[in-house]
Amino acid sequence: MTARILLGAFMCMPLTAAPALMPVPAKMTFGTGVLPISQSFAVSISGACDSRVSGGAARLVAQISKQTGIPILPDPSRPTLFVSCAAAGKPVQSLDEDESYRLNITPNEAKITAPNSLGALRAFATFLQLIEQTVVPAVSIDDRPRFPWRGLHIDVSRHWMPVDVIERNLEGMWAVKLNVFHWHLSDDQGFRVESKRYPKLQELGSDGLYYTQDQIRAVIAYARERGIRVLPEFDIPGHSTATLAAYPQLGASRGPFHIWRYWGIVDPVMDPTKDGAYEFLDGLIGEMAGLFPDAYFHIGGDEVNGTEWNANPEIVTFERVHGMLTAANPTKKEQQEANEKLQAYFNKRIQPMVTRYGKKMMGWDEILQPDLPQDIVIQSWRGAKSLADAVSMGFQGVLSSGYYLDHMNSAAEHYLVDPASQATPGILGGEACMWSEYVSAENVDSRIWPRTAAMAERFWSPQTVRDVPAMYARLGSIDRELDWLGLKQNSNSRLMLERLAGSGPIAPVKTLADVVEPLGLGGRARAQKYSQQTPLNRLVDTARPDPAVAREFAASVDAKDYDAVRKQLSAWKDNAKALDPVIRDSRLLSEAAPLSRDLTAMGTMGLEALDYIGKGQKAPATWVSQKQAALVEIRKPRAEVKFAVVDAMGRLVDAAAR
Repeated sequence: MTARILLGAFMCMPLTAAPALMPVPAKMTFGTGVLPISQSFAVSISGACDSRVSGGAARLVAQISKQTGIPILPDPSRPTLFVSCAAAGKPVQSLDEDESYRLNITPNEAKITAPNSLGALRAFATFLQLIEQTVVPAVSIDDRPRFPWRGLHIDVSRHWMPVDVIERNLEGMWAVKLNVFHWHLSDDQGFRVESKRYPKLQELGSDGLYYTQDQIRAVIAYARERGIRVLPEFDIPGHSTATLAAYPQLGASRGPFHIWRYWGIVDPVMDPTKDGAYEFLDGLIGEMAGLFPDAYFHIGGDEVNGTEWNANPEIVTFERVHGMLTAANPTKKEQQEANEKLQAYFNKRIQPMVTRYGKKMMGWDEILQPDLPQDIVIQSWRGAKSLADAVSMGFQGVLSSGYYLDHMNSAAEHYLVDPASQATPGILGGEACMWSEYVSAENVDSRIWPRTAAMAERFWSPQTVRDVPAMYARLGSIDRELDWLGLKQNSNSRLMLERLAGSGPIAPVKTLADVVEPLGLGGRARAQKYSQQTPLNRLVDTARPDPAVAREFAASVDAKDYDAVRKQLSAWKDNAKALDPVIRDSRLLSEAAPLSRDLTAMGTMGLEALDYIGKGQKAPATWVSQKQAALVEIRKPRAEVKFAVVDAMGRLVDAAAR
């Protein structure tokens, strides 16, 4: 697909061909000519811009030099890019800061004007995307975000993510104008922050894999330089097994507690009836609130199954005394309702602590209770209705349902989910969520990018920007820009393919990997039991969600570009000759043998279909039924991957049938 597309002034009316910007600006008008990038390219900064702008300008110049190959020695006496800020940004970046900017480029110079430093940082990202080889097109852009909360959540508890992984993903966030990094720092599988007040948390709850407080401060500073807030999450009262492994006296049962090595909802939970639990949490929240400057503090609050509460006579008595449980022989539903009231009691005791330390409480859907203060924020994983319910009660909310990266949905599916179908007060925006059951530091970039760029566009651009083919046309360009910025979604994927191939050629392995995609969270959970120690080095861990080759094949089938279709089918038909010897010699690829046969079968049936179509001859009914039945079998997942080209193959068979 071409990376140049037709855009509109507000993405409704067609204009001339434009660079592949993502997110699409609110308003963009192209002029005549281009601004060359010269060796003396320099940035002039004026007004009230803070130090983030000078730092961002230096990074911009370095990145321009890297991408263009031009050794730039800035000449401050002859600046090319002029930047002016009306005011400095707030000392701690806030939700209500104006991120708008104006960018005007002529063949002679470029100018950025912004109400504050945040807007200038957003303009830098746009300017970098505008560069085509060594020039920038003349253009006038007036841009602002649709939502103030545009986030990426990364779980570092289930699988540990070192600082360099976090920092390079912050770089990617800056590139597509995301502004909230939601750091999921504790769960059943690990507590990942150094606590000086409660050192057993990292000593007994982290396997030695945690961030020191100095590292946390460094990441926060790194994010701030790129206009990104850092939101910490410490999950309570459930998803807290790693915390209980360090401080078992907080638990609703006697334990023993150990770091949980597997996935799913587990029984261990804090005891909301113990005053000691609140004393501990007050100390922990106070320490962590002092470490993280953001105004919001996420307490998790999700997926408490209540098993240990029901089994603890003291907790059941507490529920009865406080009117949460009234039936003498409660049903399962009545027990569940009592536990929901108990968790509401817990939240009402936690919320004043969060407030006392200068923070606003945030949590997942389960914390929602009408009598909580209305400055709390609900993050909805349950869906748009749950979010709407929260907003109807007067709370603010952030949508994550539909943006779960671990489900391995396509960029198009994520792209068409909207945090608010209309301008709804209280809906702050959305967050893409990278849960880490089935990702490691090696392949996490390929699960986040480039699909998250499509979600970033949904959160930033006008609601009318919804053209899926146009989005995909730009997504490939953004993917390449992310490579230049140091993201590893492509480079690490290449290395993982080489691992699978062993001493054999990588090309036939790549041909197969390019047309399969990994199963999502549910499919992998059903396939086998994983743990933190399970290696993530198989084809399923290497294959990419929403593979571009599969999309391009489908587009060729739909456009009846049968020359391109035939070329691809021939490659698939013949791939087994080179791939099967690699499979025989690779311990990691043995499970791919049936997939190789299926790819050959699809190549063969597709070429037969083209022969019928080329002759203008209707395929026999028996052939059609055989091929349709074969595709039903091929559609079934194998080795925890599925073919992404089955639907397009089905349409090709149908075309032959007609």
